[in-house]
Amino acid sequence: MTRISQVRVEKTAGRELGKAEGVHWVKAVVCTRYGPPEVLRVEDVPMPVPRRYQVRIRVAATAVTSSDCYVRGLNLPARYRVAARLALGLTRPRRRILGMVLAGEVESVGADVTIFGRGDQVFGFDRHVFGTYAEYVCWPQDTVLAAMPGGLTHEEAAAIPYGGLLALHFLRRAGVRGGQRVAVYGASGAVGTSAVQLARHFGADVTGVCSGANLELVRSLGAATVIDYTADDFTQNQRPYDVIFDAVGKRKSAAALRQARRALAPGGTCISVDDGTPKLLARDLTVLKELAETKAIRPVIDRCYRLEQMAEAHATLTAGTRRAT
Repeated sequence: MTRISQVRVEKTAGRELGKAEGVHWVKAVVCTRYGPPEVLRVEDVPMPVPRRYQVRIRVAATAVTSSDCYVRGLNLPARYRVAARLALGLTRPRRRILGMVLAGEVESVGADVTIFGRGDQVFGFDRHVFGTYAEYVCWPQDTVLAAMPGGLTHEEAAAIPYGGLLALHFLRRAGVRGGQRVAVYGASGAVGTSAVQLARHFGADVTGVCSGANLELVRSLGAATVIDYTADDFTQNQRPYDVIFDAVGKRKSAAALRQARRALAPGGTCISVDDGTPKLLARDLTVLKELAETKAIRPVIDRCYRLEQMAEAHATLTAGTRRAT
């Protein structure tokens, strides 16, 4: 199980290469083909130009997520790979610059942008455009983008959207409310750390299930009970749960979840991050912003990398030795 790993995007001096064409070049990490982390390579790419309804953002920090790793390696069950190649690209991602999460500054705006202005500090999540493994990216103004939480660094802000939005969606879908007993399986991952804090904020009694190395972390996030899944079976708890949230995904936690329903109270709910495609909204990102500003939730970061170390970040994440998703 892994937590968010941050990549600090350090701006380099712009280079005018090919002056006859007037092209301004910037640094980006491109995915040359589907495969292991080594397929990621730093290249010079043209500075993106915002369209009418787009904002160009100078990326100060991005987050390496499990979704990025799935796209890079096409690490999906065989029955999904053909459809994935048709959607993403046959031999390599059609959008060669990966990355769905950012925190940074609006550097310029398209002619018809009304929501953001130059100099705005923003953070966000876009699972369709990608492009945050770069010094600059152009995103639509109406994507999942909001003003950055006050008092947070760019690295801290970038740790919030991925896990926070997914956790918020599924906890709402499960109807988590005050007084309930909620178990979060995979409580030390990006989604799990957010889910523990959000369920606690909703007033639930939270049990966090994770490896022994992460018990203190999960306890510090507000879990009333923490269980080491390598030593104990959380489904044997004598008090049943109203909600069991699988923050890992059925492909990885199938064995544990087969036993989970026996630990539910009558009318209880078992829900997984693999249960459908969540609709993520900018207003929910604003909710997370406000919770971060009041310290109701806090970002959890494993470590920071430079942009040039993206392959290393992916390798560590893929190996499962990080606490990041």
